[in-house]
Order: sequence, then structure tokens, then C-alpha cells
Amino acid sequence: MKMKRLSFILPVLAVMWTQEAAGTKLQASVGELFTYKIEPQLFNWTHQVISEQFRYRPSLMNYPDLPSWMRYMYSHEYHAGFLYGTPPESTAGKDISLDVVALNRQNYETRRIVLSMFVAHKFPTPNVVQMKIDNLNWVHLMDPGRVENLRNIFRKDLWPNSKEDLSVVFMESAVNMGGRLPLRPQQREGVIVHVGSFAQFSPRLKELQEEVRPLYKLPSCTYKRTSVQKIFENVGFKLDWCAFRMVGVESPTEILYHSGKQNEQQAAEEQPRQEQEQEPQDRWMGISREDVPVRNYIDEFAFAFAIPGMIFAILIGMLSAVLCFQHEKFSDPHSEFFFANIFHICEESCAPSVSSDSGSDGGSESSLNLDYPMSSTVQMVQCSDSKSNQPITTLKSLKDPNFLLDNISMRSQSPNNSFYQLDCGTSSIYARPKPPPYKGGTLGRNGVDI
Repeated sequence: MKMKRLSFILPVLAVMWTQEAAGTKLQASVGELFTYKIEPQLFNWTHQVISEQFRYRPSLMNYPDLPSWMRYMYSHEYHAGFLYGTPPESTAGKDISLDVVALNRQNYETRRIVLSMFVAHKFPTPNVVQMKIDNLNWVHLMDPGRVENLRNIFRKDLWPNSKEDLSVVFMESAVNMGGRLPLRPQQREGVIVHVGSFAQFSPRLKELQEEVRPLYKLPSCTYKRTSVQKIFENVGFKLDWCAFRMVGVESPTEILYHSGKQNEQQAAEEQPRQEQEQEPQDRWMGISREDVPVRNYIDEFAFAFAIPGMIFAILIGMLSAVLCFQHEKFSDPHSEFFFANIFHICEESCAPSVSSDSGSDGGSESSLNLDYPMSSTVQMVQCSDSKSNQPITTLKSLKDPNFLLDNISMRSQSPNNSFYQLDCGTSSIYARPKPPPYKGGTLGRNGVDI
């Protein structure tokens, strides 16, 4: 029975809570910045266990998103959500209902409230001062104290005639307006602020604009100091003087807007005035389609490919002529001799070895050595005659088995066997053959290669 009563009481309390929140009426004015802070106390939540315990999702009643002129952002520094924006003139005299759903991330409890807002009619201010504050974030201008300090700078020093109606017209983060994030997370992102009034610009403001006009071509100039630098720094504002603009009826047309919406609105308002002031001029008459000159692409393609093709053909012909005529003058006797005897060299290396006596082998190898100087089977041996002491040159075949024996005898340990007997002419003499190539061995105590 108690459970039934609780299930009946909870929906009634929820309805009562929604109706109570709907009773709060918010006030906004056309052309003036509207701000509203969404806190846990708004949903009757007072205890906050973790820093990011609550989340909020505002939207237009019966719609998935907010109006186009309103923006919602959550501040991790203040642990609260903020609604801000400047109502356009099309919303004047209308009631707007906002549906805000809150989520408690600790126990996943959801609550909902309805905010009613009335947009009052107000003429947009014609004279606006645009500036960028580098040492603040967008959430810092939600503090009424900072906004009041900014107004007092213009009311008391720079723009005394705007005491009655000076207001903040526009405010947005510099990052959302196309600026870059700072290199260090500890630095501020910067905020763009517009203040406006119906009063005319003071002479001091006009002098300030002429002072900073040469800086308009630079994207940023925080290093630049002006004559009114101390006035802003004493209150805690550091301005980027490259972004300081004065936009109004008397302002030149080269001044740009930070807000595209305001630019469109003022351009739409000034267009009928300009049309009325301009004198009627002759209307420009366009030419007919038949009078439009026709472009011949065939001639252009032929001209684009013909000249490079001719140059390419001439270069190929010149290069071919140089190579053909110069080739006849090339002469290399060594190459011609090699190619003429390459067949005999291959035939000799592939032919089987025939064993014969030393005399016949010596004669045959000598003839081979004369005919084929490229052969590697014949070794030149120099003999000396003991009687005449004159050197006698002869050829020794490497295919001779006696040569192998003599070669082995040369590697013998006995010094008497280092010479081998060779028949040179009629007498037998001892001849030392050409030493073998050095193989890098080691010598023992007796001088023997190990």
C-alpha cells in the first residue's frame, strides 16, 4: 500500500517542480547581451560530491536545439553551464520557452525545468566599439563585476556621453571566432567584446582609433602599447590593439565586424538608404550569346603539341647522326684481337689434355704460346749456360708431369733439390723456374713453409 502511495506522489512532485520552475520569467532585450547561469541549486541540488557531478542539456521547448542566436557552454572552472547570446530584432515582443534537462552523474537522477523568457523591443545601438581582451576567457565576462568595470572605463574616461545607455552588445570566445588556442593551457583563450551606445564617439575615442589604425594590417599585436594602456591594465584588461575597432554611422567603410550577424543586419538596414541616396544611373546591358567570341581548342592543341614535337624530333635526329658517324672512327686493336681469338681460347680450355714426352710437349706448348698469347698453360723459363754464362730462354709446359715433380722438388726441405735439371740445347743445365705466388704462409725454424 505504501509503495502505491509513493508511486503516485513522485509524479505529482515532479509536475509541481516543473510548474514552479516554469514560473520564473527571464528578461532579454534586442541588441543587448543576455546571460544566464545554470547551477545545481536551480534543480534543488545542493550536495556536490565530485567536481563534474552534474550535466545540463538546454533546448528550445519541443525542439532539439537552442535558437540560432543563443549559445550554451559549460565551464569546468565554475562547474556550471551558461546561456548567452544577443537577441535579434526579429524576436522582439516574443516569449521563448527553454527546456533544461539536468543529469546527476553520481546516481543518474534526471530533473527537468522550463525557463520562460520575454524579449523586449529595443532599437539596436548604432555606434559600437569592438575589442579583444587577451587575458580573459569568455566565462570571465559572465561576472557582473568585470562587466561593470569595463563599462566604467568608457563611461568615465573614453566615452563620457554613453553613461545613460552603454551596454554590452556582443561577447564570444576568440577561439569560436576563428582564433587559435594558446600554446600553454594555462594561458587564456581571449574574448571578443562589443560595447554600444546611441551617443556619438568622443574625440578621445577618435584619436585612439587613429593611433591604432596602422596596426589593422597585422593579425595580432599584444606587444603594442597605446596612450590608454594603463587605464585598461589597472582594471585587469589587456587588449589586443590590432582588433580595436569603432563601428558606427561616422565610421569608414574599411572597418570590419567581428560578428557576421551584426554585419548582415546593419548592411540590410543601410542598403535601402543607399538606394534612395544614389542617383539613377544607366543600366548595364549584356551582350547576346551569338556575340560571345568562340574559342577554338583545336588550333590551341595543335599549337601546343606541334612546336614541342618538332623540337623533340630535331634533337633525336642530331643525336642519332652524332652516334652513327662517330662510331666508324672508334678503333681498339686489343678488343679486336680478343674477339678474333676468343673461339680458340674457349676451344683450348675445353680440349682434353694429352700426355707426351717433355721434348714434344715443350715444342707444342711453345707453338701454342706463340699463336695464343692469352693461354695460361705455358710458363717462360730462363736458363743460364755454365760455359758461356749467357741466359737461354725457353718455354716449359705446365701440363708436363716432370714439371709437377720439379715444382714439388722446389718445395723440398733439401737445398740441393731446389734446382732441377733442364735440357737446354746440347748440355744439361740447372735452371730456376719462376717462383710461385706468395700465399702468406709461415716459416719454421729451418725456413720451411708450414
